Amino acid sequence: MKILYGMQKPDEGTITVDGEQAVFHSPADAIARGIGMVHQHFMLADNLTVLENVVLGGEKLYGIGAKARKKIKEISDAYGLGVRPDAMVEDLGVADRQRVEILKVLYRGARTLILDEPTAVLVPQEVEALFDNLRELKAEGLTVIFISHKLGEVLSVADDITVIRRGTTVGTADPKNTTTKQLAELMVGSELPSPETRESTVTDVPMLKVDELRLAATDPDGVVREVLSGVSFTIHKGEVLGIAGVEGNGQAELVEAIMGMRDPDGGVITLDATDISHAPTRKRREGGIGYIPEDRHRHGLLLEAPLWENRVLGHVTERPNSKGGLLDNKAARADTERIVREYDVRTPGIEVTAASLSGGNQQKLIVGREMSHNPKLLIAAHPTRGVDVGAQAQIWDQIRTARREGLAVLLISADLDELIGLSDTLRVMYRGRLVADADPATITPEELGSAMTGAAAGHLEHHDSTGGEDR
Repeated sequence: MKILYGMQKPDEGTITVDGEQAVFHSPADAIARGIGMVHQHFMLADNLTVLENVVLGGEKLYGIGAKARKKIKEISDAYGLGVRPDAMVEDLGVADRQRVEILKVLYRGARTLILDEPTAVLVPQEVEALFDNLRELKAEGLTVIFISHKLGEVLSVADDITVIRRGTTVGTADPKNTTTKQLAELMVGSELPSPETRESTVTDVPMLKVDELRLAATDPDGVVREVLSGVSFTIHKGEVLGIAGVEGNGQAELVEAIMGMRDPDGGVITLDATDISHAPTRKRREGGIGYIPEDRHRHGLLLEAPLWENRVLGHVTERPNSKGGLLDNKAARADTERIVREYDVRTPGIEVTAASLSGGNQQKLIVGREMSHNPKLLIAAHPTRGVDVGAQAQIWDQIRTARREGLAVLLISADLDELIGLSDTLRVMYRGRLVADADPATITPEELGSAMTGAAAGHLEHHDSTGGEDR
């Protein structure tokens, strides 16, 4: 995709657009030929508004004022993107950022759209809305290249399927007469892994207790509102508590409050019988919290630093990274070698930068780093977002193994199959409150998705959504 978008040059082969051979030296060349790309890791400037992000680099098209705003509104309405031009990008959830990226590409007049893992961050209802958008684009004569490892979605939206494995085209398929099983075998050479957890390992020993947690934040218009309202739950040793919710309903703030990145306005957080409500992040880390962040590039890695330096992040004061108050580079390097081996991080060595690894290998490095300190509690935010099926299976295995050994896990994910498959207990978060409980053994992704949009509250039974208000 990077070659098609002019970010990388091919060694050989040809690209033909509209019957003419094309050579791209940069993304500008690709854009000029009507090719636009929405990256898996969004390319947006947090400190700018949506309008500023959309016009950035395309100022000559419609200027930067009223004409640009009118065009943005036209595109947003035509494809049902619901984009707000004056919102700051840093205040948007991941699903909204993705819509801004799609709009940015359409604004530049793209006729061929490359979407890299576009549904990784969406709930089933949002996926359907995106697919409706894609069908509208297709009806208007646009071409869409849709990259995904969610095979059911590929079969429902694609007209034609090409399977690539280890950089080679291994087959093509017609969605009308292909099953997910056949596709999976083409993709990984075997059946797809499942997040299913069969045996329960939940104990009655509480590891993390969150009691009546409250947090207020000031929104872009200067209005103070509660982003967490009276959130209470307990995670026991050996238990995975899954939290389902559409992005932007308080999950990120909950994680930041537990990690000590935000100071709560009320409530108590207890880790292994110790009150950590206002403890600094380092103390919580040393107290046994492991953390797989939602966005590995922004919060999990130093992309330009070598792997062994990334291994030290977040655990600077702990062995083997430090000894007697000083960093022990030799021990950190040796331990990075072990993580690379044990967690199957595919890399030429530990001196290469984190940026040179694929997304799946970056994620395995982070999981390896966090598991290496025998955490009591693991906060896993979207642990397999945008990683290939092989890496996904390995990460699920690591979480299951640690859970058997007594690890408590707080799992936040937009992949509802992952949430249902890995969780022992499921709660639904909506507008900063925990509004519903669900039984992972019986609930379907569709029922869970409906609760996440506020349509159901209370205790979710199979094929039943009764009780409670939806606020």
